[in-house]
Amino acid sequence: MTNRSTSANFVTAFATGWPEQQPDILVLSLTTHNGVHDFAFNEEQALLVAKTIKETAAKLEKPKTS
Repeated sequence: MTNRSTSANFVTAFATGWPEQQPDILVLSLTTHNGVHDFAFNEEQALLVAKTIKETAAKLEKPKTS
């Protein structure tokens, strides 16, 4: 982890939903310059990810208006 690049890949993410056969799992798809990566989260993990995203978004600068 200490040898990570200081520049980030372009990343988009979206939840593909709670699968009908496994309602206890949330599937998250990430698209980067390196390809598509799918991750499965249980409810506790999904809520932690959502909380972290919300806290990070609150710290971002407000968009500049012209």
